[in-house]
Amino acid sequence: MVEVSKSSVTQALITENEHGQRLDNLLLKQCKGVPKSHVYSIVRSGQVRVNGRRAEVSYRLQTGDVLRIPPLRIARREQEIVAGAEFNVDLPVLYEDDGLLIIDKPAGIAVHGGSGESFGVIEALRRQRPQARFLELAHRLDRETSGILLVGKKRSALLALHEMFRDGGGGGRGADKRYQVLVAGRWMDPVRNVRVPLLKYLQPSGERRVRVSEAGKASHTVFRLLARWEHFSLLEAHLKTGRTHQIRVHLAHLGYPVAGDEKYGDFALNRVLARDGLKRMFLHAWTMRLPNPLDGRDLVVEAPLPVVLRRFLDSLSAKEKQDHGQSI
Repeated sequence: MVEVSKSSVTQALITENEHGQRLDNLLLKQCKGVPKSHVYSIVRSGQVRVNGRRAEVSYRLQTGDVLRIPPLRIARREQEIVAGAEFNVDLPVLYEDDGLLIIDKPAGIAVHGGSGESFGVIEALRRQRPQARFLELAHRLDRETSGILLVGKKRSALLALHEMFRDGGGGGRGADKRYQVLVAGRWMDPVRNVRVPLLKYLQPSGERRVRVSEAGKASHTVFRLLARWEHFSLLEAHLKTGRTHQIRVHLAHLGYPVAGDEKYGDFALNRVLARDGLKRMFLHAWTMRLPNPLDGRDLVVEAPLPVVLRRFLDSLSAKEKQDHGQSI
C-alpha cells in the first residue's frame, strides 16, 4: 500500500497484504491523524474511488484493486509526535522469515498505543522498519509481561496465526505458549491443571480487570513446578486458553499471587520485593511451539529469562543457602 500523500491524489495498488480488509478500516489505518468523520465523509461523497468507481465504506478490498485517495490534511497531536520521537527501545529479534517476525518484548512497554499509551512496540517496529509494507500484531502481551511476541509480515500469515491462537495450545495445529512465573508461597504440586472461568469487567476508572466468575469464559492453565524456595516458587504456565490476564488471575485465585503484580498481587510484598531488586512483575513468555504459517513446518522459539529476573532468582538461592548454613 502506497503511503498517503498530503498534497496530491494518491493511486494505490492493493496487494495481498490488504486483501479482504474493509475500505474504511484501511483508510483509517493509513490516514493517521485525520478525523474519523472526515474519512467517512470523503468515501460517501465519492472522493475515494476503487477501480474508478464509488465504493461503500464496508467494501472488502481485493488484490489488484486500484484505490484513489484525495489530498488530506493530517493534523497530528504534538503529544503523539513527541512520544514517538522519544520512543527508542531495543527489540531483539528471535526469528524472522518472509511472513513472520518474532521479537523478545521488554517489560514495561505496551504492545501498541492506546489506553493511555501514546506509543508501543508495533509503532516502534514500523518506525524502525519504514520499508516494511505490512506489520501487524498476531497476539497481545500485557505491558508488564516480557518475552515472545509474534508479528505478521503478510496478511496471509497473520490470519493463519490468528487461527492458531484461537485453537489454543491443547493439541492439533494450535500454538503452544509457555511462561515462567514466580509466585509468593510454596507450591507443592509437580503439575496442576486449573480450570476456572474468567470474566472481564471495567472498574469505575475505566480500567480493564478480570475476576473469577461462573458467568465468565472457560479458562484452562497447566502449571508445572520448576523450582521452590522457602517463600517463593517458580512455575511454568502452559496456556490452554488465551483469556485476558489468565495466568495472573488464576494464580491470585489460588492464593499464589505473581511476584510484582500490581493489579492482582500482594501489594505489601511488592514493596518489599522492589527494595530487594525486583521492580517489575515476574512473568515472562519464554517458549512457544507452532507450525510456521508459511510452510507448516514446526517452529520452536525461546526467549531467555531477562537478566534482572535471573539475578533475583540467584539472590533467592543465595539467601536460602545462607539461612540454611546459619541454621546448621
